[in-house]
Amino acid sequence: MRKTFSTPPAARAVIERVCTVLAVSLLLGMILPAAAQDTGAFTDPRDGKVYKTVVIGTQTWMAENLAFKAKGGCHAYGWDADNKKANVAKYGYLYEWKTAKKACPPGWHLPSKEEWETLFAAVGGEKTAGFELRSPAGWGEAERGPDRFGFSALPGGYLADMSKSSFEDLGEQAFWWTATESDQYTAWAWNIYIGSKKIDIATYGKSAGGAMSVRCVKD
Repeated sequence: MRKTFSTPPAARAVIERVCTVLAVSLLLGMILPAAAQDTGAFTDPRDGKVYKTVVIGTQTWMAENLAFKAKGGCHAYGWDADNKKANVAKYGYLYEWKTAKKACPPGWHLPSKEEWETLFAAVGGEKTAGFELRSPAGWGEAERGPDRFGFSALPGGYLADMSKSSFEDLGEQAFWWTATESDQYTAWAWNIYIGSKKIDIATYGKSAGGAMSVRCVKD
């Protein structure tokens, strides 16, 4: 007579939990794109500053905002020397669009709207890019991002009114210019902000649209 063996309830429960974990892990591996692993560094020959770099998909990006002090159209967030110096070290400078177009070092350039969209596609799409690209520090306890791809987006704010030095949204929003014009007066810019996982796009005046951060992408 063949003997039959039954699995004890406790052991069965453990097996079911293990199977569930394995199934979820496999599913996430199929859904989520692989995080970038290829990091490096680049030294700007103009001032000697060293920038972290990261390969995401088919592109190589600076992993921090540009902090090159241009001769004009370049602003440090803040109202006194010490405050400005600390903010530039953390968030980089804020650039007017015409300056942003030529601010990146040799071998790098201000990314077009389409190049930004290629980045977002590589990290899972625009609906979650605002979360995926966000740094785990600098956004507040409830707004930290996973930064699985090494982009390390920080909320550097922007300069809304150049005539009044009206700096806004430090610690709450990140803005980056694109090289793409929407018409003869405006250009596109991307925006990440607290309370949302997506990344938004809008148009701002090329000559009176304030100043924003710059991320350079390799030629």
